[in-house]
Amino acid sequence: MLVVEIILVVALAVSILAYRLAQLSAQKLILVVIGALLGSLIGSLLAIPLSALSEPYKQYLPITITVVLSVALAVVFYSKHDFLDNLIPKKSVKNSKQDKLKPLKNNKGDSRILVDTSAIIDGRIGDIVASGFIPGALIVPRFVLAELQNIADSEDPLRRGRGRRGLEILNELRLNDGLQLEIIEDDPVAVKEVDHKLVYLAKKHRASILTTDYNLNRVATIEGVKILNINELANAIRAVVLPGEIMSVNVVQAGKEKGQGVGYLPDGTMIVVDGGDKLIGKDVECEVTRIFQTVAGKMIFATPKNSKPKIAKSKKPHSYNRHQKKT
Repeated sequence: MLVVEIILVVALAVSILAYRLAQLSAQKLILVVIGALLGSLIGSLLAIPLSALSEPYKQYLPITITVVLSVALAVVFYSKHDFLDNLIPKKSVKNSKQDKLKPLKNNKGDSRILVDTSAIIDGRIGDIVASGFIPGALIVPRFVLAELQNIADSEDPLRRGRGRRGLEILNELRLNDGLQLEIIEDDPVAVKEVDHKLVYLAKKHRASILTTDYNLNRVATIEGVKILNINELANAIRAVVLPGEIMSVNVVQAGKEKGQGVGYLPDGTMIVVDGGDKLIGKDVECEVTRIFQTVAGKMIFATPKNSKPKIAKSKKPHSYNRHQKKT
């Protein structure tokens, strides 16, 4: 009767263990199996001296110790998987995690870029692709496309217009023969937010993320995911200007401060011209005096060329002569 009870208990334990193991990833399962095999080996070695014991100990004790050691070491190996993960070759893990992206055959390299909704509705992605600066295949998850469709159906006219523009740009990219664009169905249901889903997929497929979203940029950087930020690219390719350089500025409007005029470089960089409020609508030769780097980008301050000497020569003698006449 005791033997039957033991068999039932062992069968129940094995069933529960099998169910738990089915929930694990392949990498963690390997660690559990290694621990169980090591426990079985130690239990087998201990069974030799335990077999010299009297009945019923020599019959049941070796089996019990073997099972206990196997389970215990399997649990220990699993609890230390963060450390032991580094001992497993990453190539096998990489290949197993990229099965869903096998249809992508990237002739330009192995780099894959997940596209965020913000990068699509931004609009500049079309020009970047046309310039040939995309280093690999663009991957658009289905949930990103769904979010883009929701934006295009929005009641807000501005938001709806940006969503429809994003859909048009995405369609243009799809028709571009020089670009590999793939829409994947991989959607981690357990992850709720779109940003977190993108980070999850980027880590899973070892891909980069193309975005303009500041918060996604921060989160992905913390998670160790490479980010391709369109805003940072735009700032990086702006013309380098140094204090003392001479440039031609078309003053288009008055500045916030009194006496200031504002002009813009072709890349959109703002130039604040001291004394430019009277030069609106004119092209003025200016000398760069200082440059400020802000969150929005660079801001250049300049002064019209040779404006200071002219003011210095005309103002003081004139005031002096009037003072002489009064006296």
